[in-house]
Amino acid sequence: MAVPESDVTKLPIPEPTEPHAEEPQAKPEPPPKPKAQRLLSLDAFRGLTILLMLLVNNVALDIYTPKHLTHAPWNGGINLADLVAPWFLFCVGVAIPFSAASFAKTGKPIWHYDLKVLKRGAVLILLGCLIDSSLYNGPVFCLDVLQIIGLAYIVGALLYELPLSRRMLIAGTMLIGYWAAIKYVPIPGVGAEVFEQNRNFIAHLNQTYLAPFNLNGLPSIVPTAALVMIGAAIGDLLRRKDREQMWTVAWLMVAGVAMTIAGIVWNASLAFNKPVWTPSYILVAAGTGTLVLGIFYLIIDAHKWSKWSYPLVVFGANAIVAYVAPILVKLWVLQRWHVGGKGHSAPVLQWWLDACKAHLGPVPGGWVYTIFYVAVWWVVLWQLYRRKWFVRV
Repeated sequence: MAVPESDVTKLPIPEPTEPHAEEPQAKPEPPPKPKAQRLLSLDAFRGLTILLMLLVNNVALDIYTPKHLTHAPWNGGINLADLVAPWFLFCVGVAIPFSAASFAKTGKPIWHYDLKVLKRGAVLILLGCLIDSSLYNGPVFCLDVLQIIGLAYIVGALLYELPLSRRMLIAGTMLIGYWAAIKYVPIPGVGAEVFEQNRNFIAHLNQTYLAPFNLNGLPSIVPTAALVMIGAAIGDLLRRKDREQMWTVAWLMVAGVAMTIAGIVWNASLAFNKPVWTPSYILVAAGTGTLVLGIFYLIIDAHKWSKWSYPLVVFGANAIVAYVAPILVKLWVLQRWHVGGKGHSAPVLQWWLDACKAHLGPVPGGWVYTIFYVAVWWVVLWQLYRRKWFVRV
């Protein structure tokens, strides 16, 4: 098709250029930085811990409850249920190096990191107080599990600014000092080397000095902070990029076995004990946690066999929701809202349990109730996960 003359006259006439002259070209934009990938093995291990917590807290089998879904008696060894809380603390520690590395990329001064740590710890403490206040139907400040986790995290995360060797020296000193105090500090009217329920050095501190201020459990910050610091050291190992993944797996196995054996040996001097968080209990929890995490890392991150872990990752990716929400919903709704006709009204949760046991029997019905309850929360967390809604404190 011919171009109209009026259009031709409007075309710009190019100016002469020097031979071989090249037009300046725009500099290519740098490729976008790849997003940091989550350590799926840590999410899966954290998810396993949450799953065990939901099972332990909601199992409804009465005398038929498996031993390892109950807590061991005083100085009665360690059941699987006793590892839930320390494994969760261990995961908190493992995540610290990854969080600190992400913060370092921002270029902000270190006091911003300290402020962030204090904020996170404070949120955990407040969530713990919310749970306890809901349980007692009134404002309560005390040191329960979540409050201990928050305080231990603050100590472990702030000390992470120190070199690894110094951190491990501090953690070891904390455990040895805690052991020596329990073992050798005399209790008025009782003496030294007494470790009975309600008759031991930690119980004496709690009952005599801390109970009036609702600070029972404050001495537990010493061993739990040491556990967080051990977890952070394992996190350092997992973050190393200058070694092959199988080298990392090997060192995880060595560290896990060494800590487990050390804990078993220490048990001869001061027994495994969850209420007091004895050092032998801390080391076995850290050792077994490292071994499980190492196996997960080998399978999921090293060999890339990750599909099987998806249900656990769903639990672990929103761990704080999985920890807090089931407790609050149970206290606020399932144990308060009643169903049933006149003369036979029961809270929703009790009604469901009674129905399961009435139709299926005490053991099958108890399992159906428990598994259904856990499954419902998995679906809730799955909805958050598929929408990429992750709640962080």
